[in-house]
Amino acid sequence: MSREPGAQDGNGKASQVIRMGTRKSQLARIQTDSVAEKLKSLYPEVQLEIVAMSTTGDKILDTALSKIGEKSLFTKELENALERNEVDLVVHSLKDLPTSLPPGFTIGAVLKRENPHDAVVLHPKNAGKTLGTLPEKSVVGTSSLRRAAQLKKRFPHLEFKDIRGNLNTRLKKLDEKEDFAAIILAAAGLRRMGWENRVGQVLGPEDCMYAVGQGALAVEVRACDKDILDMVSVLHDPDTVLRCIAERAFLKYLEGGCSVPVAVHTEIKDSQLYLTGAVYSLDGSDSLKETMQTSVASDKQEEDGVDDGAQRVGITAGNVPHLAQEAAEKLGVDLAKLLLSKGAKEILTVARQLNDAK
Repeated sequence: MSREPGAQDGNGKASQVIRMGTRKSQLARIQTDSVAEKLKSLYPEVQLEIVAMSTTGDKILDTALSKIGEKSLFTKELENALERNEVDLVVHSLKDLPTSLPPGFTIGAVLKRENPHDAVVLHPKNAGKTLGTLPEKSVVGTSSLRRAAQLKKRFPHLEFKDIRGNLNTRLKKLDEKEDFAAIILAAAGLRRMGWENRVGQVLGPEDCMYAVGQGALAVEVRACDKDILDMVSVLHDPDTVLRCIAERAFLKYLEGGCSVPVAVHTEIKDSQLYLTGAVYSLDGSDSLKETMQTSVASDKQEEDGVDDGAQRVGITAGNVPHLAQEAAEKLGVDLAKLLLSKGAKEILTVARQLNDAK
């Protein structure tokens, strides 16, 4: 690896310095530190340096994410640093990464997924309640069109309003004011911050399906940097890779983004990958939801000797059976085609127009 030399190790050899880019928020730092710990245990000779920076999404806090109209809100500045060789890899929440990455970049690792579901965090005065038992006209905060669309339909007695900021900011807004009865956050983020005690309710798929890639961490690298790619590829969790390829392929074929409500649910059971995907109108009154499945069992003989370095929806996973990856990608595309044949494009177009007009 042609990295800048670091301090000498105990044997007098120069150790390598690998620079890891991350957002400045506390959660982003925790996530990056967890990846650094894994890399350190695998490569004790490597020195890791963490470079934190602010992104557009961190700076614009008075506008709903869906209104900013920029697909790489939380990734652009980090990718610029990667392109300029100021960092060697970047750690992201996978759900922040667009389904098409800029040329020259790839996702070199998708780590084992945390709980991907959404969680309800209640104002202290509502402790012990659920969304179903909150009083009529209670205001629930969420910056996600996907969450609001599903929950408006499921809990029509509630009102939903935008809330922005990192996790610490949003919890502060909830606790110190009376504006919100509850807010909706990703369960994975709360767990990583050590705030599981604040979770009042975890929303199952019958209440609220999750965002594409939610709960998984991704390591983005320069596609041409084989040394770094090889180094991080051992972090891939095969089941998470296959589930997220299917989810990202579904979203990409639908041409969805944060400006439209699209939700998924995936699981792997007995070598079968199940993908449920849905699209919603902004108020949740109009929706389409379908489930499909495919086999992701790998035939060892067929896989032997195949070094498949192909990117699938931005992910390079040479150590995950390529036929299983192919099947997962096809599943996402096929499910998107099915929903489009039933009218998904019309629902999403209207949702996008209404959101833009707000």
